[in-house]
Amino acid sequence: MNHNLKLNYRNTFYIGFGFFSILMLWQIYNTYAPIFLARLLSETGDIDPESAPLVGFIMALDNFFALFMLPIFGILSDRTKTRYGRRIPYIIIGMFVAAIIFPLIAVAYILNSLAGVIIMMLLVLVVMNIYRNPAVSLMPDVTPKPLRSKANGIINLIGYLGAIIGGALVLYFGEVIDNPILSILPFLIVSGVMLVAMIILFIKIKENKLIAESLKDMEIGETLSETIGTIKENVPLSKMDRRNMLLILIAVFFWFSAFNAIETFLSSYSETILGDVSLAGIITIVLVVSSMISFIPSGILAGYIGRKFSIVSGLIVMGVGLTLCLSVSEANVTFFIGIALSGVGWAMINVNSYPMMVEMSHKNNVGKYTGYYYTSSMLAQSFTPIVAGAFISMIGSFQVLFPYAGILIAGAFITFLFVKEKKDVVREVKKGLDAFDVE
Repeated sequence: MNHNLKLNYRNTFYIGFGFFSILMLWQIYNTYAPIFLARLLSETGDIDPESAPLVGFIMALDNFFALFMLPIFGILSDRTKTRYGRRIPYIIIGMFVAAIIFPLIAVAYILNSLAGVIIMMLLVLVVMNIYRNPAVSLMPDVTPKPLRSKANGIINLIGYLGAIIGGALVLYFGEVIDNPILSILPFLIVSGVMLVAMIILFIKIKENKLIAESLKDMEIGETLSETIGTIKENVPLSKMDRRNMLLILIAVFFWFSAFNAIETFLSSYSETILGDVSLAGIITIVLVVSSMISFIPSGILAGYIGRKFSIVSGLIVMGVGLTLCLSVSEANVTFFIGIALSGVGWAMINVNSYPMMVEMSHKNNVGKYTGYYYTSSMLAQSFTPIVAGAFISMIGSFQVLFPYAGILIAGAFITFLFVKEKKDVVREVKKGLDAFDVE
């Protein structure tokens, strides 16, 4: 590694506020929206497993939009030139509009309007899909390739703080679901925090200045790529790199299918199987905290065995965790150990998977490759609510949720074993935050 390359921790921290807002909103959305839909679809107001396929279909509609929007806005932001930069205009406008519209989902629920809830859900998610790709692409735009695992670890730490806030709100306001008037409170709080994050990001990140300051380091980073072939703008990837990219995208589809199924139906699982919807908030917090405290150890492990086998190990750990969860039907110690292990495995996967994808990009087309990554993940999130919902309806119980996720994780594990790593990569084990930097 070229030791002259230095990560700007402060700027990376502020860039993470875009991801922070996405994960925070997602926690509230994925907890309350399925319950709003299920209760509005039910004549009695109770959650019925028979409605799961329709709820899953509605929850997946935004992902169908994302399949087209994420690649388009990735390429569009690659080509955008403004006084504020390529990505910042999309991020700031998107965060502002999403924060304004988000509470209207709860307003529609209060008004007992199924159509209103669906329309507001789609509007929020369409806006978020406009700024999601630019928000994720901003980090590799200003970060040399050898430093992106380190930066991605920091971005994940900040993002998961948003998820913790969302999970805490679910825990604190869990019972407001029985009082439609009060159900708007967590939505309003999330919108307020999003606006504060937006202001901080806008004030602290001067995108064009950062790109100019990092130009030399970015050029050095291009020469240190871990791809099999040489990366050049407008030049096709080598045959082996194309094969690796396809395998990574297939694995991404599998593990996001598994994780999103749990996200989509966790609140319903908590209410019908575990007996308390507020347990969804506790589960989310355990999952997120276990992931956060695993970022540095995951980086150290990757320093020994590389990104590929860090991900493979993460899939094994997550598979063990899901197996423990499906072995019990109550929220006991075994269940939460399984949730914690799933969080550890998820961290090991996520610290390294996105950097592996954008490793294949040139500094001028990061948004394009980010689009590939998120197209695969969004395809998974379009597919899995419908299919998981169908299994739940067929079995007549949400108990099938964890076995479904475990099978998909096994598929990701088998797929990733065939990814080829560059043989002449020299690794060094680092400490502290430097453990995120994986050569």
